[in-house]
Amino acid sequence: MKGRQIILDHINGREAAALMVDGQLDDLLVDSDAPRPGTVYRAVADRPVKGQGGMFLKTPDGNVFLRQVKGLAPGDVMLVQVTGYAEPGKAIPVTQKLLFKSRYAIVTPDAPGLNVSRSIRDEDERDRILAIAHDVAGEAGVGLILRSACEGADVADIEEDISAMLDLAEQVATDAEGGAGKLIDGDGPHVSAWRDWSEEAEVVTEAGSFETHGVLDALEDVQGSYVPLESGASLFVEPTRALVAVDVNTGRDTSPSAGTKANFAAARMLPRALRVRGLGGQIVLDLAPMPKKDRRGFESALRSAFRRDSIDTALVGWTPLGHFEMQRKKARQELREVLK
Repeated sequence: MKGRQIILDHINGREAAALMVDGQLDDLLVDSDAPRPGTVYRAVADRPVKGQGGMFLKTPDGNVFLRQVKGLAPGDVMLVQVTGYAEPGKAIPVTQKLLFKSRYAIVTPDAPGLNVSRSIRDEDERDRILAIAHDVAGEAGVGLILRSACEGADVADIEEDISAMLDLAEQVATDAEGGAGKLIDGDGPHVSAWRDWSEEAEVVTEAGSFETHGVLDALEDVQGSYVPLESGASLFVEPTRALVAVDVNTGRDTSPSAGTKANFAAARMLPRALRVRGLGGQIVLDLAPMPKKDRRGFESALRSAFRRDSIDTALVGWTPLGHFEMQRKKARQELREVLK
């Protein structure tokens, strides 16, 4: 089926949202038992971790881990926000740099200034959006980022969104005193889909729509490691405890350029393959054989593919064995863990 569909349903009793693009699963959000990214705690410093430059903090949901803790001492109370999911056996990662994020606006209390998404290129539109922001938040004294969804959006919708995030930020700031507590929950899959999948799409909300719109069939495929590529090539995405291993194969193509073609196809497919499986952390690519002169072009293709991805991914570089390494934020919980 051509076009974009946002499908809101449940899997095994868990709230879930799927983005289908031209009949293929492009993104997936599934709720879990872990604290959601965006959750804000009033936390109490517990004990520093020597050698790691971090500290464990106490929250109602257990210990969380904060980096860059210069000047903090056990017993200090602070506001922190969950940034992602913890690896097995580790504490939940948090930050003191709070963000209040919605469809049109992101409020940044610790980073003043008004900014418009760089993806909005029309100068008149940028000026229109900035004028709205100045009218609503010009005297607020906090930072504000106007997201790409603002382009062409109704003035009242943008104003309402900015005001809601400003009110939420103020509410949290005034509740900074006291013992450990949870101040706000992070957004669930359905709200996150509305917030982040802002391009035009058909929205399907009927119960059982995952089955009727092919999402369950797509989930069967992505729970495996095999990902088909163009011209019979393939890649295998296999998470281990230490890292995610990605193996690129040329298939039956034995031409001199087979390895290069397979690697470039893998670069284009990899963001989606990782995204729908909820994979992050250290990622190592075992590429098909290709001449060293093609490495720069491969890096450009990989950079272009991840630039369009919603999850921060750092391209680290080549190893002496010819592998390519990346570091990806653990913004999702691993699909195979959520669906157990």
